[in-house]
Amino acid sequence: MEAIQRHLSGKVVWVTGSSRGLGRAIAGHLAACGANLVVHGTHPTSTRAFGEADSLQAVADEIAAASQVETLAVSGNLAVESEVERMLGEIHARFERIDILVNCAGGDIGAAGTSAPNAGKPAANDAVGISYQDLVTVLERNLMTCILTCRAVAPEMMARHAGRIINIGSIAGLVGVEQSAIYATAKAAVHEYSRCLAALLRPYNIAVNVIAPGDTVTQRFLHSRVIDESKMIDDDTLIRYGQPIEVAHAVEFLVADSTTYISGQVLRVDGGKQAWPA
Repeated sequence: MEAIQRHLSGKVVWVTGSSRGLGRAIAGHLAACGANLVVHGTHPTSTRAFGEADSLQAVADEIAAASQVETLAVSGNLAVESEVERMLGEIHARFERIDILVNCAGGDIGAAGTSAPNAGKPAANDAVGISYQDLVTVLERNLMTCILTCRAVAPEMMARHAGRIINIGSIAGLVGVEQSAIYATAKAAVHEYSRCLAALLRPYNIAVNVIAPGDTVTQRFLHSRVIDESKMIDDDTLIRYGQPIEVAHAVEFLVADSTTYISGQVLRVDGGKQAWPA
């Protein structure tokens, strides 16, 4: 296996929603590429939801040991402006700056949280039947977390004329769906907000892009739906579920020094499931 190139050495990366699942895979991979890392969860023990680790600090320590980088664990609700500012202060106190922001916090999770049936998916999950509280929670969890974090971090990047922002969207935000309708709506809004942010930040040399994953195997994915076992087999076909590392590789591509002229794009990582313009 080819050794991972440590081309992100010296960079500081904040991956939101990295206590578990897809965010953790992205965080671990960027650290393996040499980046100093800020891991984030809503709570210090968000990692326990599906048994992926004992604590957020344990995740940070494991990544630090595996990749020989500096790590910091921060926790808080990214949908609350004061919480975002507090966490940003903690990051600046340790690392002074953020070079790369990856917004991965999100999920089709309603007000009852991940402990509810189907790993937290709202009980009535269509465009009409969803409860008001679930509607607000899903919008806050996916859209407001992205906007508030970008608003907090972008100014320092603008001052330096340097930085990268990757927002994690979804292929659900690129097509009409009967179920998970508010989640799809929120992710579509993340895509459009990212395009607007990319347009704003062009004069400042800051690239903003979106990764839109398809169905990707994480512990929450396995707990939240009926699994098609035929798509769990990774052999000689793209008609399968994706793996978190495949999304992490796409993030790495978009933050590399070789891709400085790519901005305002939505990159699907779905094995070609959606083959029409984004």
